[in-house]
Amino acid sequence: MQQLIIVAIHIGLSFFIALLGMNRKWGFWGYFLGSLLLTPIIGILLVLASDPRRRDKT
Repeated sequence: MQQLIIVAIHIGLSFFIALLGMNRKWGFWGYFLGSLLLTPIIGILLVLASDPRRRDKT
């Protein structure tokens, strides 16, 4: 039961980090998978270190 709670917290934090990285270089799925496969701490560092997504002027 305790492991299920830890996994749920890990997925929840990864989802929150993905929301923060939505308008960044890798987008939602990139940061979600990055923080899910690594750790949420690494995921938040990736979001903070990345550049904003470029907008096309068309």
